[in-house]
Order: sequence, then C-alpha cells, then structure tokens
Amino acid sequence: QVQLVESGGGLVQAGGSLRLSCASSGRTFSIYALGWFRQAPGKERKFVAAISGTGARTSYADSVKGRFTISRDNAKNTAYLQMSSLTPGDTAVYYCALGPYGTSEDDYSYWGQGTQVTVSS
Repeated sequence: QVQLVESGGGLVQAGGSLRLSCASSGRTFSIYALGWFRQAPGKERKFVAAISGTGARTSYADSVKGRFTISRDNAKNTAYLQMSSLTPGDTAVYYCALGPYGTSEDDYSYWGQGTQVTVSS
C-alpha cells in the first residue's frame, strides 16, 4: 500500500536550515494532500504545513510561517519541508502524512515514522 519515509533530519544550530524529504511508494501520491506534523517530547503532535495534491495550495502553522516552505515533486513521489531560521523550539520528530487537504491529524490517513530534528542553541 502507501508507504511514507521521512529523511533529512539531524542536528543543526539555531539559525541554520534543514530540508526534510518525504518519499512515498504509492502510485497515487499526487491525489493526496501532504501534511507535515511535529511532536516534541511530552507534547502533542502539532500541524506544521500542508500542501494540496497539485501543489497549488499550501498552509502553514503560524509558528513556522515565513520560515518553512512545503513543496512537492509528484514526478518523484516526494515532498519536502525546507526549514530555515531554525530555533530550539523547532526541535521535534517530524512526520509526513497523506490524506485530504487539512490541518488536523484526522485529515490524514497515511503516516511515516518520523525523522528527528534537533536544533541547538
């Protein structure tokens, strides 16, 4: 079925940048919206950004607006989250998910296992 694999996480200093990738094995990748969520230790998973199936529409959490950019390359069955001006508050496990376009976890049906992003001060 649909499988999602996040990559690109790691350790970065505050103010730095990082690009996360979400690769899908599904042949129907382009019909799904893709969302990025993150979860810090002891915290609930929160919405970060979403992009429609065609890439025409995007949505961002206020906390990352202007710093993060979501994109997708449907020919490669891959989506990206370009993160810049990172702060320690961005430290979390980042997950990608596929489903109808939305900002809620309930809007998404398929989830990756996450990739750790750690931002040091």
